[in-house]
Amino acid sequence: MTEDNQKLTQNTIFMLRSQIIHTYFPGLSSLQYEQFERLYDLYSEWNSKINVISRKDIDLLYEHHVLHSLSIAKVIQFRKGTKILDVGTGGGFPGVPLAILFPDAEFFLVDSIGKKIRVVNEIASALKLSNLKAEQKRAEELKEQFDFIVCRAVAAFPEFYNWVKYKASPKSFNKITNGILCLKGGDLAEELALFKRAKIYELKDFFSEEYFATKKLVYLPLKA
Repeated sequence: MTEDNQKLTQNTIFMLRSQIIHTYFPGLSSLQYEQFERLYDLYSEWNSKINVISRKDIDLLYEHHVLHSLSIAKVIQFRKGTKILDVGTGGGFPGVPLAILFPDAEFFLVDSIGKKIRVVNEIASALKLSNLKAEQKRAEELKEQFDFIVCRAVAAFPEFYNWVKYKASPKSFNKITNGILCLKGGDLAEELALFKRAKIYELKDFFSEEYFATKKLVYLPLKA
């Protein structure tokens, strides 16, 4: 096989991997499609230098990380000017995929590990995501308020709640009240026992892939 044919085959594979995003989120702009398709190359390159995604998981990037992050968009469509804080973002999930999907919203991604934030900033720069900034910080250090706080299973829910309970802006202008949107898995009965206002969305209701069979999105409003 010639080098040109190898490149063509690789590009076809990458497009097939990202097709899952096109399937569940049709009607995106050509720029958004391009940005999503570039994620595989970008994360593969950076993951070879700084391990932000399990190496055995990189080929499942779109299903296990990108689409999982975008499940938040099945519950809320962030309006223009919405401010979202992504706590414990790691390699940029759910913040980076959401910033691609909602270019008119503002995303602030934080993580306590500097090398992970470096990866996030490099990827955001490569994709020209002007609506995203990332810093090495802990949520407890932040003085700002946001409309929504998002995360992917960074801590048990009661602990996470204590980190961010005062971080929600008092004025809501989206279709749901400002609060927490947390991607979790498994049995959450014990974790959520004290949070009677929490609503659980089963991701299997949105996506047919087996990976989502036990995945959930927890929404907890933080303001009346």
